[in-house]
Amino acid sequence: MSTQEVADKLVAYCRHGRFSEAVEELYGQDITSIEPDGSPAKEVHGLEGVKQKMQDFNNMVEEVHGMEVSDPLVADKFFSCTMKMDVTFKGAPRSTMEEICLYKVEDGKITYEEFFFTPMGPQG
Repeated sequence: MSTQEVADKLVAYCRHGRFSEAVEELYGQDITSIEPDGSPAKEVHGLEGVKQKMQDFNNMVEEVHGMEVSDPLVADKFFSCTMKMDVTFKGAPRSTMEEICLYKVEDGKITYEEFFFTPMGPQG
């Protein structure tokens, strides 16, 4: 798959809340995932680590009220998109989380992802 094809598929999966399927189909075994300083999991390596990080995030969420994902912007082996989530985390008030997501594609698989957002404090 080309970078554009991977980008289009990832965005489609995310828009429908099908994150697990996206990871299973589009992510490489040796993926590196980077979050901003202050995030629960700053850096994760490997597909199983990304799956665990995703499960840990899901365990923190009480309810997702809505999600928006932009069209991907593609250049060479890279693409980015924005994601905006209206969410209630357990023990916290409802909030909006916005981020820029950057991905690298090699041999038809996502091998690197990095997320840019301002982490919430301990009180949400």
